Amino acid sequence: MGVNEIDESESLESEIFDPIEGPVLNEPLAPEAIEVPRLARHEITLDDGHRVGVTVAGKGVPLVVVHGFSVEGFLYAQSLSRLVKMGFRVIAIDTAGHGATQGLPLSGQSLNDYADLLGRVIDELGIDRFVVAGHSMGGQLITRMAATRPERVIGVVLIDAIVGDTWDMMVQLFRVAPPLLGVLSGLLLVDSLTVMPTFSDPVQATKLFRLLVPTVAGHMIQPWRLLGPMWTILRSRSSRYALDALLENNVPVFVLHGSRDLGVPHRTARDTARRTEGVLVTIEGGGHSWILRDPETLPAVIAELLAAELGESIRSSLRSAGLRRKYPTIQDVERVCYMPDARIFSLSPSGQPSKVVGRHRRPKYTWHTER
Repeated sequence: MGVNEIDESESLESEIFDPIEGPVLNEPLAPEAIEVPRLARHEITLDDGHRVGVTVAGKGVPLVVVHGFSVEGFLYAQSLSRLVKMGFRVIAIDTAGHGATQGLPLSGQSLNDYADLLGRVIDELGIDRFVVAGHSMGGQLITRMAATRPERVIGVVLIDAIVGDTWDMMVQLFRVAPPLLGVLSGLLLVDSLTVMPTFSDPVQATKLFRLLVPTVAGHMIQPWRLLGPMWTILRSRSSRYALDALLENNVPVFVLHGSRDLGVPHRTARDTARRTEGVLVTIEGGGHSWILRDPETLPAVIAELLAAELGESIRSSLRSAGLRRKYPTIQDVERVCYMPDARIFSLSPSGQPSKVVGRHRRPKYTWHTER
């Protein structure tokens, strides 16, 4: 990239090329060895003593990723490493009671408390402007967190998130008819059984199994940790207030949802996209956890969005932060996206990228986008 500067008399609306370099969507298979970024796992302590697990990799625009119920951030490692290659510094945060993060006290058992913890972690790491993505329960949490920090959020990516009018009505039904919760649990169990592509892609199944082992082992040792988040979801307030706040503050929203999500119906994604005037991306044939089944699909969808609304949102945010370079470098981007001497810089992984052989590049799912 060059470093030529735009004349100061030019408007902020002058063209700034996107600093994010996405993959070629039709890139052929890569049987040869290719570089894979390292992901560093850390356990940090906030000012109030709360212990939090974070996974960090890459440089560039901050992309905060929040996992779904009963899993942890590192489980998404395969997709995260691909997003790093697109110019993001990925920060995956374990939510309260998951992974390496300490649970919340009994006095703090609302989804807003979970979302507030995420916000405090972002502040502690010195992240000023960021894109945020959340899967399932993580989508609910980032929606609430972003609604309290709209001026700092570049874009919100909701992946099969438990938000929207349909989901809110489902929660109300669970309260008056608890047996329905058992039905939902059964549907999600069926969905989970299809996540592992044992026969269609045994190599990917082996990789995913290795990532799942530590998570499952943790639940077997401390199964009670999941009771708090589960009870909190059942007691949750309607998500429409947070979604309306995103719309009122012009926060771009991107709703990605599997067409065959058994637990969280696709209709709730339509509700969310309509309420936020966001972009709806339907993953054809995708279940609730398609993001884990195929690590190539999410990066491919993000690459497409970077060439459209998400890329424009990033450029707009950089302009509003005062970035004037026509061809900004990674250092330029980080200067306006992070606080000086941000703690996140000390958490970056050390060492050279590793190499793997036979990694495929084509996403296994197809999708269509509605704007």
